[in-house]
Amino acid sequence: MRIRQALVSGATTLAATLSLLAAAPAAPATADGPARAGRAAAPAPAPLGSPRVAAGSGPICWFGACYDYVSGRQITDTAGATVRMLQAAPAIKPGDTESHSLQELALQSADKKSTVEIGWTVDYGLNGDLLPHLFVYHWVDGAESCYNGCGFVQVSRTAKAGMALRPGTAARFAIQNVAGDWWVFYNEQAVGYFPGSLWGGTYTRAQVVTAFGEVAHAAGSTCEQMGDGRFGAKGGSGWISDYRLLGATDRSHLTVTATSPALYDAGHITPTSFRLGGPGSGPC
Repeated sequence: MRIRQALVSGATTLAATLSLLAAAPAAPATADGPARAGRAAAPAPAPLGSPRVAAGSGPICWFGACYDYVSGRQITDTAGATVRMLQAAPAIKPGDTESHSLQELALQSADKKSTVEIGWTVDYGLNGDLLPHLFVYHWVDGAESCYNGCGFVQVSRTAKAGMALRPGTAARFAIQNVAGDWWVFYNEQAVGYFPGSLWGGTYTRAQVVTAFGEVAHAAGSTCEQMGDGRFGAKGGSGWISDYRLLGATDRSHLTVTATSPALYDAGHITPTSFRLGGPGSGPC
């Protein structure tokens, strides 16, 4: 009943969203992979913004790991956002449960403490393999939660949080607040939603939108790849494109930075797209 009420009350908004998303072709996915709700040994995607993610700042070490980013960010006020991304299978240390390499779209509150995320991740500790998997995540008042759970309501029977994805294909990822709940979409399908009650109904619009690649390094390591392992400034690298705000008056315009450009960088930058990736310090 809860799902039906949310869909009915937000029908107009959802219809507009899906109409917008329909312009992008769907990317095929493989059968479901393991969707472990708990973080276990896998490091959480770190909440961007504090400490400041600055160009050339080097890896940022906190939340039990060191992180590098190539990110496009916009400060705005919006009900949602959407991007298309290349799904890749970046290399990390074999058997390493302390590293991951991912790309995602994240929407945050002005204080950067409340966040909703959707993207793909290569994370052996979370998924038990080195394939990219669809994931969702959220933060409440700066507190960690868990992948693909901790209040997340799965709706789709085919687009499931945690499912394995096909490397080398592209997909659209979107987040939008509908009737007070944060819905996440994969290739036009409503995967599910984070109920607004998780934030006590206080988080209904986002002021920081970030589309980015992130690498969580194991202790003493920077060998993990981002994207498909090619530098963003070179041809054939990973990419994020067709960035659009939903329910905002601002024009879509990303500002792109890289924390360790000698390891991972960006290229071919426009207000709504950029290439990204890199080999890290070399093969693991």
